[in-house]
Order: sequence, then structure tokens, then C-alpha cells
Amino acid sequence: MVGGAILRQLQARKDAGEDLTLITRTHAELDLTDQRAVRGFMQDEKPDVVILAAAKVGGIHANNTYPAEFIYENLMMECNVIHQAYACGVKKLLQLGSSCIYPKAVPQPMKEDALLTGTLEPTNEPYAVAKIAGIKLCESYNRQYGVDYRSVMPTNLYGPGDNFHPENSHVMPALIRRFHEAAQSGQEEVVMWGTGKPMREFLHVDDMAAASLFVLELDKAIYEANTDPMLSHINVGTGSDISIGDLGHMIAEVTGYKGKITQDLTKPDGTMKKLMDVSRLADMGWTASVALEDGVKETYRWFLDNQDSFRG
Repeated sequence: MVGGAILRQLQARKDAGEDLTLITRTHAELDLTDQRAVRGFMQDEKPDVVILAAAKVGGIHANNTYPAEFIYENLMMECNVIHQAYACGVKKLLQLGSSCIYPKAVPQPMKEDALLTGTLEPTNEPYAVAKIAGIKLCESYNRQYGVDYRSVMPTNLYGPGDNFHPENSHVMPALIRRFHEAAQSGQEEVVMWGTGKPMREFLHVDDMAAASLFVLELDKAIYEANTDPMLSHINVGTGSDISIGDLGHMIAEVTGYKGKITQDLTKPDGTMKKLMDVSRLADMGWTASVALEDGVKETYRWFLDNQDSFRG
């Protein structure tokens, strides 16, 4: 999803006359967990800049069900892409992480320096460990080899291109699909996991793409003045949050669902509050622009236009 949004923005620049050569591969064309395949790709293409937006992602259910896949595949993608980028001479790289890198019990909003200060949320610990490793890979290659590899940590992302699969999607697309289907079938009740009290921050994917390119293109002196060699990642978010319960009611209204909404208290809540401190990025000159309700409406329109492609 986010890789597609970054590509759209880069393509728009190219269409406007900027001198860019865009090199991409689908998962079917290049398995990033395959070291030999990644080495061959990098050596053949010799890119000047690499953006690593690929990851194996999912919600609480997927993380609980496939922990081995989440840690293995994400670690392999990061190790292969970052190392092989260095090996073929790439000086500039941006890798995307996740807000789940921060400890479960951490002061809110979460500042970058909260990294590695406590125990991770158990439901997504394998994924979080992999994303922390990605940050440390970039920092280690910077320190040892003098390259310029940067990391951005987005909050919960949503928008066009999201995964709406009923079993392994994140909370936003899962709720959009659930409430849409309930509205279409005339369902009298929609049951949401947990208490509905956890607070979550949501960032539109187009905002994330813009922030990613902003950080990638920051003058090195500005980037280094606002980071530390061993604490170099940058949070990306909106700086505001909403309860999962209120999000459900917002999505119900957007999708036209008129029935009852209840909570299944036997299901886990996950972390009760996850709000990013985005002051570091704001101080460097970037803030989000897409309002949540507007973004939800746009995402629902995209879902309606594309739902035939992800039925099942």
C-alpha cells in the first residue's frame, strides 16, 4: 500500500518533467527473502537510491497466528535489501518501520528515544523485533561504512490499496469491510473485538508517502542535526488519536450501517494507547494534511471500486 503511494508520487514528478528512472519489482517478480535473487537484482540494476517499503504486515489475529513468518520474512527482507544495496554501492536508502517498535508501557505520546526502554507488546513482538533490527541495520551501516541510510516509523496506515482480507487485515480495513457487508446484508449487529477503548492514531497513506520522500530528500546536515547516530529513526503520524469504538461508529456512518454495535470482551485489546510524538518531523518542516473522516470516506470509495479483486 505505502510503496504504491510512494510510486504514484514519484511517477507524478516524472510526468511533470523531473529526471527520474523508477525501478520496481512486484513480489511475484522478486522475492526479497531470497538473498541470491536480491543480490542479482541490485547488481543488475545498480540503483542510486533505494526505498524499502516492503514488509509482511497484519493485525492482531495475523501476528498471533503467524509469528514465525512475521519475524523471519521481515528480517530476511531487511537484511537482504540493506546489505545488497550497500554491496552494490547505494549511498542513500530509506526503510519504513512501524510504531510497534515501542514498548507496551511507554509514556504517551511516544518519542523516538523510547526505543528499547521496555518490554514490547506480546501480540506483535516478533514483527516489532524485526522492525527494530531494520533501524539498527541502517544505523550500523551508516556508522561503519559512511552511507546515508534512514528510517521512518509510521503510525497505523490506511487508504487506497489497503488489505481488506477478513482474517489478516489491520483494524481500519477490517472494520470497513465488516460494516460494509453488514450494511449490505441488513445485519442487525456488528461485534467488535475487545472493549473499544484502545486509542489509535491513523495516517493516510498519501501523507505517509509524502513524509517518506520528505525525509529521504532532507539535507544530510539537517537530518543529522535532528537525530543521533544510534537513535536516527523519525516518527511519522498525525499527533492525534481516536478510540477504536469511536472509529467503528465513524465507519458505520460512512458505510451506511444502521444496526447495533457491540464489543466482544473475550478478545484482546492490545496496547491501550499508541500515539506518536511527531515533533521531530514537525520541527524539520512536515505535518500531515489528510483529516481522518475524509480519509475514511476516500478509502471506502476505493474499497467499493475494487472489492471484486479481494473477495473471499
